Order: sequence, then C-alpha cells, then structure tokens
Amino acid sequence: MKFSEMKGRFFGAILVLGLAGGLSGITLARDTQDCRALRDHVMDGAYVTSARVMTSDALVEYCEVRATARPAISIEVRLPLEAWNGKFYQVGCGGFCGDLGRADRKKRFVNAMGPGLEKGYATATSDGGHHGLGITDASWAYNNPPAERDWGWRAIGETNRVALSLLDAFYDKKPENSYFQGCSTGGRLAAMAALKYPRMFNGIIAGAPAIDTAGLVAIKMSWLVQANTDHNGETILRPGKDGLIGAEVMRQCDAEDGARDGTIADPRRCAVDLSVLKCRAGQQDETCLTDAELTVIAKWRQGPRNKAGEQLYPGGVPEGSERFWWLWLTGKPGEGSSLIPRFAKDFGAYMAFEDDPGPSYSPLDFDFEQDPQRLAAMAEIYNADRPDLTEFIAAGGKMIVWHGWADTIVTPYKTVDWYAKLAANTGGEAVLRKNIRLFMIPGMGHCGVLPDANGVDEKSLNVLEALENWVEKGTAPRTILKPEAGHRPM
Repeated sequence: MKFSEMKGRFFGAILVLGLAGGLSGITLARDTQDCRALRDHVMDGAYVTSARVMTSDALVEYCEVRATARPAISIEVRLPLEAWNGKFYQVGCGGFCGDLGRADRKKRFVNAMGPGLEKGYATATSDGGHHGLGITDASWAYNNPPAERDWGWRAIGETNRVALSLLDAFYDKKPENSYFQGCSTGGRLAAMAALKYPRMFNGIIAGAPAIDTAGLVAIKMSWLVQANTDHNGETILRPGKDGLIGAEVMRQCDAEDGARDGTIADPRRCAVDLSVLKCRAGQQDETCLTDAELTVIAKWRQGPRNKAGEQLYPGGVPEGSERFWWLWLTGKPGEGSSLIPRFAKDFGAYMAFEDDPGPSYSPLDFDFEQDPQRLAAMAEIYNADRPDLTEFIAAGGKMIVWHGWADTIVTPYKTVDWYAKLAANTGGEAVLRKNIRLFMIPGMGHCGVLPDANGVDEKSLNVLEALENWVEKGTAPRTILKPEAGHRPM
C-alpha cells in the first residue's frame, strides 16, 4: 500500500529535511507501523518474508525488509526511517555468494550496505540466488542451471526490481539517483550491470572485478594448484615462505618507482631474480628455496599456458602480492588450507561445465589443452568482460573501476587488458574517461580486505563520494583514496 493512499493514517510522522546533497524537497519520516505495513506489500514473482525496524552501528534507524524473488533469490532492503537522501545504493556479494549480508556482518565497505545507509541511502543486496555453506561452496549449482543464471546476472535485476518496489511503497517516491557497488564477484556484477542493465544505474563502482570468471577460476586457479602439486599429489611450496619471498621481491623492486615505500607501483616493470634464494648445500629449508619451489613461483608468475606456449589467461601472480599469499595461495603454518584451491575445486565440480563432473572433481583434473574450449557455454552466463559498454555510456552512466596491483586472486592484468580493449572500442582512452575511469592502486591486495605495508585497505577508499561528485556535480575523479592514505600514483 502506498502512503499516498493511506489517508487518515498519519502515525505521527514528522517532516524532516533531506541530507545535504540529497533530497531537493522534504519527506515524511516513517515509523515502526509504516515498516510493518510492508509485510503485506505485493509484488509479481516475489514476496516479503519479514519487515522490522533496526538500528545500525552508526545509530541509523531503518526498516529492514527481507524478500524472496522467485525461485530463490534472497534479498535484503534497508530503508532509513528519517532523512532518506532520495537515492538508492545496491551492492554485490563476494565469492560464490550464498550468505545474505555477509559483508555487513564483517563491517566492510566492499559489497556492504552499511556505508550507503550511513549516508542516508536506501540500500539493497542479495545472496546471489542460493544459500551456501561459505563463499567457496558451489554445490548449490550442481545440475542447477536456474541457480547458475541467478548468480551470473539475474540477481542484479531482480534485487533492483524488488528494492525499487519497496522504496515506492515506503516513500511514495522514486530515487533521484541509483548506484551499484561491488568488489570481486561483486565487481563482476557491477560490470555485468553495465552490460545487461545499462540504464538501471546512474553510477557504478567495480572493484577488482572478476569479469572473466570462467577463465579466472577454471583456468588460472587450476594452473596455480597444479603448479604447486608434485607427482605424488603433495604440495610443493608450503606455508611460511611467503615472507622470505616477499622480502627479496621488495629488496629488488621497491625502489623501481623512485620510492622505497613497501609497495610496487607497477609489477609489470619489476624483474625479480629469486635464484639468490636458492638453497645451498647444508642450508636450512626455512631460509631458502628449493629448485622445485623456484619452479612453482616461476609458473605462478607466468600464468597458465598450453603445451604450445600460448597464454590462456592474462598474466600471473603479481610481484608485491606475497604478503597476501597466506590467505589465497599457501595458507598459514598449522592453520588449514588457502582459498584458491577450494574455489578451483568447487567451480570445476559444479559450475565450469555444462555437464557437472560432481564432487569427485579435482583442479588436478583440468586439461589445459582441451578444457578451455569447454568453458564457453558457462562463460556466456558468468562473464562480464565484453569490451563494449556503448549503451551504458549512451545512457550517461559513470563507472569507476579500481584494482590493487598486489591482488593475488583476481589478476590485475586482466582488468588492465579489458580496459585497454574497452578504450580501443570507444574511440580511445580520452573518450572513455568521460564515462569510465580505471584506478590501479599500488600495494593493495584483493579488494583491500587486508592492509598493505602502509596500512592502506578498503577503509582508505573514498570511491563512493568520488562517484557521487562525478554523477551529481560533473566533477570527474582524479583519485579514489582518502587524503590520509598518502600519495599513490594511479
């Protein structure tokens, strides 16, 4: 029921001014009864499961609405009770998703509604269309094409449709501007939104976008796993040597950009010779690298190739990312496995191919001669790397793409390659930059979830304000980092 239709039911609502830069007029504050009324809100192909008043960590009162878009997309919408800024902020999810609101529980910026809510936005997110036991769990996709389609792209449109229907019912007003923000899988969803729904969002933030999921997870990650597995199925480069390797990389490359600051401005300009760490006779393994370990690192650096030497995916693991290897590649001593082998196993078992091999699959089974061609059908569902955003640009959309040069899991070289092709197809970078800009951040790891050597992480980003200024004031961004993050060439 719209509030314009609720004559005679005032519920003590008060007039409040919108936030600065938000509403051009005034809006009615909402209360608990208004929120509860959304339990009866009717939508085609979707239904509300709960509506309750909540208070954020920043003491913002909001109406939390949970809804399901058929067949199985769980959606959460947060509607500020007072001082709605008149805008909408939709966010993506990470990994294989499956955990509604995970980023908010971890108090993050990337893929989280909280930062938008604190600025007065109505916000929304989804679980990607399924429930998972964790972000590396893809068993939900086993022989389940509808769920794969939802995760691939449909959850973007359905979340938006449901959220705007609830906004209209709650505020009796459509948002003045709509934004999308995501990183990793969320970054892929951001790029997919520009492709599939070019007029849906005025501004889009795509961080560390996993835009070629099929190539990234099936090809690149299988390569990383196979390179680090010996003939007996044992891991070659074990946990604990990332610090040794990283220190030598920095010793050789840190000053390449003119400053010794613990970061590498562009790993493509870094030539490292790790043979200086080769074990000598009688040397303890903890202080050096064996021939087998050096071979692993060389393969990681070059990236996946077939027997003919053809590059199957752009680049490899960048120099300067070693401080993050424990999470993605090697694990910590005595603390379980890293994430990349788990992503590669579940993706190959349940998502990569039209005919799912199932739980017995291993990344060691991937055939670099035959299997890349078998990824094409699912790539059509998942991938968002087509370098043509003509419709988004024609609609006046603005997009900020950002990526850390020290990203271990989502290769920054792919983003750079995609952006170059996008520029070529748009009339050159000068033309492209009128609507889409790329910021490469030295030293930053994947989505900034871990701090770099200088403490720079996702909390150092000022990317939402940069996008707002671009869309609403016409001021194009020159940086997306907060001033306290220091100078970073991008």
